[in-house]
Amino acid sequence: MSAYTTRLKLEKQVSGENSGNWGNLVNYVFNRIDSTVRGYVAVSVAGTANVTLVSNTSTTNTTEGADDQVHNKVIELTGALGASIHVFTDAVEGEYIVYNNTSGAYTLTFANTGHAANGVAITQGSRAIVYSDGSTIYDALNGVALTNPKIITGLNDVNGNELLKVTATASAINELTLTNKAAGSAPEISATGGDTNIGITLTPKGSGAVKLDLLTFPTVTGSADQVLTTNGSGVLSFVDNSGGTSWQAVITAATKTAVAGEGYFINTTSNACTVTLPAGTLGDEITLVDYAGTFDTNNLTVTPNGSQKIQGVAASLVVSVERAGLTLCFADATQGWLLKDK
Repeated sequence: MSAYTTRLKLEKQVSGENSGNWGNLVNYVFNRIDSTVRGYVAVSVAGTANVTLVSNTSTTNTTEGADDQVHNKVIELTGALGASIHVFTDAVEGEYIVYNNTSGAYTLTFANTGHAANGVAITQGSRAIVYSDGSTIYDALNGVALTNPKIITGLNDVNGNELLKVTATASAINELTLTNKAAGSAPEISATGGDTNIGITLTPKGSGAVKLDLLTFPTVTGSADQVLTTNGSGVLSFVDNSGGTSWQAVITAATKTAVAGEGYFINTTSNACTVTLPAGTLGDEITLVDYAGTFDTNNLTVTPNGSQKIQGVAASLVVSVERAGLTLCFADATQGWLLKDK
């Protein structure tokens, strides 16, 4: 009686057996080898039940395919799943390319018969190269080390959704380097490459914003001398600097409209000067300094904006002291601008 090889179930002849029938048997063996090396079969696994792939050892099988599903290189699994299922192959060594082309939000696990716990879950819409030692199915690409692989457009997640997209620059010399770290140290994203000094640009889409460590950064660049402030919930925005002084070029004109946060050197050598204060808000500051020591001969007049006050009075402030310097800080509608430094 004939015996069969362990893995491909190829019939081994006994001396003197099957006289006159060797042609058919040899063709069967060739067909089986052909299917195992290059064969493709589509198998419907629709429903809720586990499926065991057909393994045929009949010597009358000369076509290989639907009546011998196991011995194919590529196995496409189709149909609508109604539950998570296992698809079982023979409990022997082997290698397969398995395409999970099913539908339904359920898990499909490819495993050896009798070893359901040792299978590989194959994500819907994906293809997996797997191999078996007879009791455990392994993902052949899991843990594979790749040196400088070429990624054409991007990487997808386990659900087949876009995870990372890449855009190639033909003349690129700079890149990002990701570095993992030991316990107690943070992983690192670095700009590296041919340039000595190079930054990293993060660009949000549309009206979106860049978020780092729970901070949401503004989507505009702001104006000169503005500073970042937070709303208390991590949202940052640019505002005028009310805590520091942005010094301006020497003023020689007879009039000047001041801007909150700015400081002015006033030169009254040739003429007196009137400075009009801006509409103040809490904490706004203006600094004025006698540039040439001539406030005593050509006075500086500081005029409030509209109905706002200076030192609690709705009137102008006249400065006639040589080398005077003063800072006005806005308090509120009652007191208006108050002298901070005299």
